[in-house]
Amino acid sequence: MALKQVSSNKCFEGFQKVFEHDSAELKCKMKFGIYLPPKAETGKCPVLYWLSGLTCTEQNFITKAGFQQAAAEHGLIVVAPDTSPRGCNIEGEDESWDFGTGAGFYVDATEDPWKTNYRMYSYVKDELPKLINANFPTDPERMSIFGHSMGGHGALILALKNPGKYKSVSAFAPICNPIQCQWGKKALGGYLGPDASKWEAYDATQLVKSYSGSRLDILIDQGKDDQFLSAGQLLPDNFIAACTERKVPVVFRLQQASCFCSPYYFFIASFINDHIKHHAKYLNA
Repeated sequence: MALKQVSSNKCFEGFQKVFEHDSAELKCKMKFGIYLPPKAETGKCPVLYWLSGLTCTEQNFITKAGFQQAAAEHGLIVVAPDTSPRGCNIEGEDESWDFGTGAGFYVDATEDPWKTNYRMYSYVKDELPKLINANFPTDPERMSIFGHSMGGHGALILALKNPGKYKSVSAFAPICNPIQCQWGKKALGGYLGPDASKWEAYDATQLVKSYSGSRLDILIDQGKDDQFLSAGQLLPDNFIAACTERKVPVVFRLQQASCFCSPYYFFIASFINDHIKHHAKYLNA
């Protein structure tokens, strides 16, 4: 599968690059950011996948989070895909900020007209790793995942639905129980149809209740003053309760911060090094 390099910038002795490719899964052109640490010039490196939140592209994380220095120090390749298909000419795909373009929710849609293109779950789980492993000096056996908001939801469900695939998982202000919040009901209902029982396959709180895979240590940072926390969109307490019941290790840190007011500059950038270290502990073991 051909890759087209869009940009390349030297960064902490490594390179922050952006590539474009034709996605077979999504039936459109997709972009992803990839940071190649200095170690990638001489050997294979583990890969850490980042999933961004609503309205984001591949640019938000790579330009604002400030993760590159820590990734260079720990020898991690970091991949940041876009959050949805783009330019598919689907009626209504650009009508709202929390559904359609920029809001793929990391599910495989089953409803018309979304099911042909909106397959972000399979894109992140299968197509993108195959593409990365075929074109960059990766160790396919060492892979982890993290994300923010909608992307935190994506990271949690991918780790929980695929035991052993990811060495570790973490999230910033994840949507933890989408079948119980308005964002989730809108997206899952639109992509998967009105049968709410089908939504549970993409709900971290539901998935952890039946998780029986290998040990998965979860790290979550949540801003105390997050407007969407108080609005009931994130529901981390439900997820923590389910983890406790199933004895799934989770470290939940309630920070004195807002997650959605310039989140990358402040909230994510403040704690990104902790998350990189969390993953490096497992990826470099």
